[in-house]
Amino acid sequence: MKGVQEMSKLYCIPGLKQLEKYVAFSEEYQAGFEYNDFFMPALLDDDFAKNKIIQKYLSAGRDCSEDTLHGAFFDVCVNSADSRIFEVSDLRVRQSMDIAGKMGLRAVVFHTNYIVNFRLQSYLDTWLDRNEEYWRQILMEYPDLKVFMENMFDDTPELLRKLAKRMEDEKRFAVCLDTAHALISGNPLGPWLEELKPYIEHVHINDNDGREDMHLPVGSGIFPWKEYDGWSRSFEEKPSILIEVRKFEDLQKSVQYMQDKKLYPF
Repeated sequence: MKGVQEMSKLYCIPGLKQLEKYVAFSEEYQAGFEYNDFFMPALLDDDFAKNKIIQKYLSAGRDCSEDTLHGAFFDVCVNSADSRIFEVSDLRVRQSMDIAGKMGLRAVVFHTNYIVNFRLQSYLDTWLDRNEEYWRQILMEYPDLKVFMENMFDDTPELLRKLAKRMEDEKRFAVCLDTAHALISGNPLGPWLEELKPYIEHVHINDNDGREDMHLPVGSGIFPWKEYDGWSRSFEEKPSILIEVRKFEDLQKSVQYMQDKKLYPF
């Protein structure tokens, strides 16, 4: 393994068009995959196409048991008071969990997906109550999978922290901190790193300009990578790290930058 700490786990997002390159990367760095193919509604509704992609990944000859999957998130609102919206949201979540189960993965990443500017306390309380109830039920029904809850357009870490605190007795529920989303939240990065730290098991990293979620290679924007490095190394149980970029070339650039700067997990 090329300089990756043994206690950590590096992840990348594979692409079917260059699958051989991603498999070689996985072998070289002992890296896991986080599958991003399965959150598109059109694919979720096409069983033939969906199963074809699943089989292509499973035929790559890798051990998928430590891999993760990015679950459905478009308009998913499991806290909705509208029964029909909830019904579709629940369907998408279960489709994601079923795919992960079929592939033998370890976890599925979902978004918080709450209305950030809806500053009504009853809404926030309801979001917390319904999410806690819902994810406990899902984890009970899918005993072989973990759920990682990711900050999306959240403006502060408060609501996700409260949910994680409520769920801390459930060892298969954890936080996925998207550091790029935190950077563009409009609030300082520090509270995101510290307030969510006790609950984080998985981290998404990439770079941006501080305004837009650009998914740039690590080192190509304004993200404070020295701060990230010190924070990452301070964990007793190190989180897994997904380099969340869209192209294989950007993955290579990110790894080169992280190796040159000796950034965690290198």
